[in-house]
Amino acid sequence: MSRRVVILGATSAIAEQVARRFAAAGDRLYLLARNGERLEAVARDLGIRGAAAVHHAAAPLDQVERHRALLDAAWDALGGVDILLVAWGTLPDQRRCEADVDETLRQLHVNAGAVIALLTDAANRFAAQGHGTLAAISSVAGDRGRQSNYVYGTAKGALSVFLQGLRNRLHRHGVRVVTIKPGFVDTPMTAAFPKGPLWASPERVGRAIHRALLGGPDVVYVPWFWRWIMLVIRLIPEPVFKRMKL
Repeated sequence: MSRRVVILGATSAIAEQVARRFAAAGDRLYLLARNGERLEAVARDLGIRGAAAVHHAAAPLDQVERHRALLDAAWDALGGVDILLVAWGTLPDQRRCEADVDETLRQLHVNAGAVIALLTDAANRFAAQGHGTLAAISSVAGDRGRQSNYVYGTAKGALSVFLQGLRNRLHRHGVRVVTIKPGFVDTPMTAAFPKGPLWASPERVGRAIHRALLGGPDVVYVPWFWRWIMLVIRLIPEPVFKRMKL
């Protein structure tokens, strides 16, 4: 039986790789993203790759007032949802955020507030139907505040804690809640960054996320070794950590 999968932020490099694996399994997909032209191209590709059905809608996902209608359309098109993945986000310019409080608040809204709002609505739907998997892409950046990206880390840290509470709430309803924490991923969003051995491809990350959505632990570090890297970083004493340039 084909799964019914909703992916929000479906045009990101990581989300597209996840969607390809569901398509290859003959699942039914509902895609949401801001860029309608790009979304159309992704939908066509997934149809060719074997998806049983591909529905899509272009919308600015950070507009909270539109979430209910968007989720209504997804549930109606698929006749219910088995898996929902939130994969949208931006990578803020930390220096710009430091100089501009409005930019800081905008980035916190896009990467945390709007995601939390949508997950709240989706969680109520999953609780009512009594099954399903609800997941969102957070980041290892949320595990500890670092001077190089603490606005982004704040947003992702808030999202991770929210997902943890949601998981605790929805467990009794038979709903899985999965927190996905990628490390460095070589995508268009990080094109300007110098790359090294810790960087992973979207294909590798997408494969791991797809596997996590089908079963496994509640919190998934991608690739796996980031769990131990971040454990070491979290254990550094604050008097030492604040003198480090991380």
